[in-house]
Amino acid sequence: MLCNTEKIPVFLQGRKMLNKAALAAVVVALITGTTVHAEDQTPAEARAEAKKMFGASLPEIEVYPDSGVVGAWAWMKDMEDGKGVLDAKTRELIGLAVASQIPCEYCVYYHRKAASAQGATEQELREASAVAANTRHWSTMLYGAEVDIDEYKAKMDKLFTSQ
Repeated sequence: MLCNTEKIPVFLQGRKMLNKAALAAVVVALITGTTVHAEDQTPAEARAEAKKMFGASLPEIEVYPDSGVVGAWAWMKDMEDGKGVLDAKTRELIGLAVASQIPCEYCVYYHRKAASAQGATEQELREASAVAANTRHWSTMLYGAEVDIDEYKAKMDKLFTSQ
């Protein structure tokens, strides 16, 4: 099923996507609970717009509380409208890396599909997850060893200043 390209985020335009993948897109936007103040829509209108844009009723939007769904939907659209400084492939690889570490099965599925649709290779998908794992590994070591953050920052500042 092709998405309605009039209102679909730029990175999905012209792409044939599975409904489950489109549903998972909203997970990322709603996981943080961040909302944007948007008074020009009612909760019902926001849900209807999401359904029209994705060609399916989105469970995440349907179950989101009325008190925040308008803002959550507006925020999601703003994050995926293609107007940011990150290209769509990079944005989806970051999403995959984060999803791999949360972990979120829905998000991993969606971001692998979306990154692939933007031209990411299997090696790029794997490397994004490996970078996330590497970051998590060293973070665990630093936290566990109770490395002083100010000393760490001073060392990193010196390292990157000397380059």
